[in-house]
Amino acid sequence: MVVPCAVLAFFFILGAVRAQTETSPASGEPAVYFTSDISADGLVRAYEKLGWRPQGKLAVKITTGEPPASNYLRPELLAGLVKKLNGTIVECNTAYGGSRSESAMHRQVAKDHGYTEIAEFDLLDEEGEMPIPINLPAGLAPHFKNDVVGSHFADYDSYLVVSHFKGHQMAGYGGAIKNISIGLASPKGKCLIHTGGKNAKSIWNGDQIDFTESMAETGKAVSDYLGRGERIAYINVMNRLSIDCDCNGNPAEPDIHDIGILASRDPVALDQACLDLVYRAEGNDSLVRRIEERSGIHTVEHAEKIGLGRRAYRLISIDE
Repeated sequence: MVVPCAVLAFFFILGAVRAQTETSPASGEPAVYFTSDISADGLVRAYEKLGWRPQGKLAVKITTGEPPASNYLRPELLAGLVKKLNGTIVECNTAYGGSRSESAMHRQVAKDHGYTEIAEFDLLDEEGEMPIPINLPAGLAPHFKNDVVGSHFADYDSYLVVSHFKGHQMAGYGGAIKNISIGLASPKGKCLIHTGGKNAKSIWNGDQIDFTESMAETGKAVSDYLGRGERIAYINVMNRLSIDCDCNGNPAEPDIHDIGILASRDPVALDQACLDLVYRAEGNDSLVRRIEERSGIHTVEHAEKIGLGRRAYRLISIDE
């Protein structure tokens, strides 16, 4: 098999990073596990390396994807792991129109995209919403007091957050932090995040820095509620790396080759590792430009500042 030069260059860089991180002394840095095997088996192996097991009833948080042609994670990739864990796939309705802003339409999208064939499917905000307090370290004030999530959020004891890492038209990039903030928020909660708490009815015209910081802060609210990593774990899949997110039904074609699957119990370390791999990848100009134009890096910067997680990490390959 002929391997493209871009792929060879990427894995040469990854090898250097791996050698540096795996041989470094124990520093308490969170582990991020990596496999280049983007398959159902690769997903299960990445999960198993976490050494994390759900307590009680498990929700698997994904993004269902906007029709007709978004890059949502396909059910054949997820099915083995979801069935192994007896998880329920969960989502929330959107706040910007489209095919997933109303429960009936959203359920149809979930069916059309194949998710209802592999697991039970639950729209967390279908019957209302609930507040979760946002608590920051002393001396720091959140942009607003409460994250607002779907009322069914409390029905689950544990969360496995499986995110498609990619660009995003408004956030710069989408990964684990976005999936536990905007992804778990009700439409009202989404509006509050987008506008830094200034508007509960619209996602538009918010300040960009307030937006990125609000994502980090509501992500911390979710993490705190779930025991700061005890009842939540994270997997990012780096394929179809478009500059556009899965809320775009007709995203731009990717300029970067697929990279792999990464897993961690720290969402900040996980997103930072994915960002680092994007910045090292050949053909990354458009995606890096999207991230920087939207101040995407500030999300992980603020997330570390408020204690959601750490940007330093140990990247550990699980490929043989």
